[in-house]
Amino acid sequence: MAGTLGCSAWWVKDRARRRLIPHTRVGRAYRFTAGHLAEIIRLYEERPAQPAQTAARATEPLSGPGTQTGSTQRRRPAVASATRLRARPPRRQQQYSAVA
Repeated sequence: MAGTLGCSAWWVKDRARRRLIPHTRVGRAYRFTAGHLAEIIRLYEERPAQPAQTAARATEPLSGPGTQTGSTQRRRPAVASATRLRARPPRRQQQYSAVA
C-alpha cells in the first residue's frame, strides 16, 4: 500500500491511526481495499491553482515593444536575487580525534 502511494508505511499507519484516511481495522492490523486507495488518492490530489483559460493565456508569446512579433520568446518569471547560504557551526565539538 505505501509503495503504491509513494510514501512510507509509517505515514500510512499514522494517518489511519488518526482516522485521516479511510481504512478497515481487523484486530490490530489496518487493511485497505482498492476503494480505500482510490479515496486516499482523491483526498490528497492537487488541483491547478489557475483556471485552464488563464493558464493557456500565460503560455502565449508576447507581442509588445521590445519583443519580436511571431517569435516563440516567452516572458520569464521574475526571480528574486539569490541569497548565499552559509553553513552553521557544528553543535558539538568533536570528542575523539580521527586516527589514521
